[in-house]
Amino acid sequence: MILKFTDNRDPNSLASRMRAKRSLWFRSLVDGLPKPVTILDVGGSLPVWERLNFGDRQDVQITILNTEDQVNEYQTSYSNISFVVGDARDLRQYADRQFDLVHSNSVIEHVGGIDDMRRMAEEIRRVGKRYFVQTPNRYFPIEPHFVFPMFQFLPFNVQVYLVQHFDLGWFSRIPERQEAEEAVQGIRLISRGQLELFFPEAEVIEERFAGLTKSLVAQKAWI
Repeated sequence: MILKFTDNRDPNSLASRMRAKRSLWFRSLVDGLPKPVTILDVGGSLPVWERLNFGDRQDVQITILNTEDQVNEYQTSYSNISFVVGDARDLRQYADRQFDLVHSNSVIEHVGGIDDMRRMAEEIRRVGKRYFVQTPNRYFPIEPHFVFPMFQFLPFNVQVYLVQHFDLGWFSRIPERQEAEEAVQGIRLISRGQLELFFPEAEVIEERFAGLTKSLVAQKAWI
């Protein structure tokens, strides 16, 4: 039942409705910028931009940076969208303030420990004149990847046991101990306070559901 609310493949789910609202908000912000606009999408994917109807917009040039596996998954004929293999923590191929906007959605919690997140944030702040970085809120009661109440606060060994023995959220049961540990360690949700430390000049906006903060957006200097 909980998974139904978090299934972003279902247009009527809570997750899809919140994503659609965020997409309209983001699109309105981009439309308000001077054109042309260059965008770097760190850890992004093509469907995000298709849902925004940004394909073949000649006033918006989009570079999607992701791992090799993710980049190879997508092929595009859009003239304004390109893919590059890269590391969110090391954007040395780009100059300071090279992009008008850096976008990243639900990525920073996957790049590793606190130092890795800090490196990603520093690189986003360096290469972008503006940025829009979204991440799930650590203190929302339903963990969004394993879709299990308070999963993020359980002892590590309990988390691994659950992943080994049950299908949880977007993860099928992972019997192998090492693989289960890697799945758990691959997600580190962060709080508003941590996001503010990573992006000190940003306005942090809370996306709420039932009075609780479900996710956070760090947004910098839009105008």
